[in-house]
Amino acid sequence: MISAAQYSSCPAIVIASRESALAMWQARNIQTRLAELYPQSKMTILGMTTQGDRILDRALDKIGGKGLFVKELEDALASGRADIAVHSMKDVPMVLPPGFAIAAITERADSRDAFVSNQFANFAALPDGSCVGTSSLRRESQIRAQFPRLIVEPLRGNVLTRLKKLDDGQYAAIVLAAAGLQRLGLAGRITAILTPEESLPAPGQGALGIECLAGRADIIIMMRALHDGPTDACVRAERALSRALAGNCQLPLGAYAQLEGDRLRLRGLVATKDGTQVVRAELTADARDPERLGIELAARLRAQGATEILAALGA
Repeated sequence: MISAAQYSSCPAIVIASRESALAMWQARNIQTRLAELYPQSKMTILGMTTQGDRILDRALDKIGGKGLFVKELEDALASGRADIAVHSMKDVPMVLPPGFAIAAITERADSRDAFVSNQFANFAALPDGSCVGTSSLRRESQIRAQFPRLIVEPLRGNVLTRLKKLDDGQYAAIVLAAAGLQRLGLAGRITAILTPEESLPAPGQGALGIECLAGRADIIIMMRALHDGPTDACVRAERALSRALAGNCQLPLGAYAQLEGDRLRLRGLVATKDGTQVVRAELTADARDPERLGIELAARLRAQGATEILAALGA
């Protein structure tokens, strides 16, 4: 077996990344860690603007989903302009294109959603008719289910753009991923962390994935040093659940796994966009087979009514 150390003299690795502040933070984090592991190698970042970054006047579910943040980076891998791409795992399509692989999933940061407001402590404190901004159908459905008196409006743009729209008074509150705010040094903007019961996270939220060409055995071996087994098990279970339910950006779907000793607890949710129908379920099983757990929980959700919701959504 070839070890990662044998590749420490690899001359250069090019890291493809979106050019948003958060994506670049994530790429630089991986760059720094790789530079420490392989000091003889040159690590550079190829910043790119993806279609998902360019189209900001429409909701993601209307223009093709979160895969729009990934495709250009995969094109850079395929053409040889980059060796790896760094993604938020929640943005990675549930089925990768042929010829690509996730070489590593790093240790997960905070997977929860964050409530951000300049005036109000939480959803319950918002006056009737207050406008809440979110880019996620998953978040929107859960907010509408619990607080039908509130108005939920689309919120696109990078983290700083979204915060500016809040500060400009366009929204009474917004909901963002806690990890993104924390990584950018903006944890002080978080008004309240939402529990999984309040807002079940997206599959893979808080975890970073390193993608490469499936045929790059050298890169796959090098990335092993960054791979985190417990996070991998959780993310694999969440993504298996989503795949089994045809999950994508067009569906209000949540999945959240937690490792408890040698057992894996997985919670799942499927809802209508307006929040009038919400199906929740959970299972705990042996952590050694996370995909099976995801598939079994998907079957349970379908048996409880998710099939009808998905059919109505065209999934």
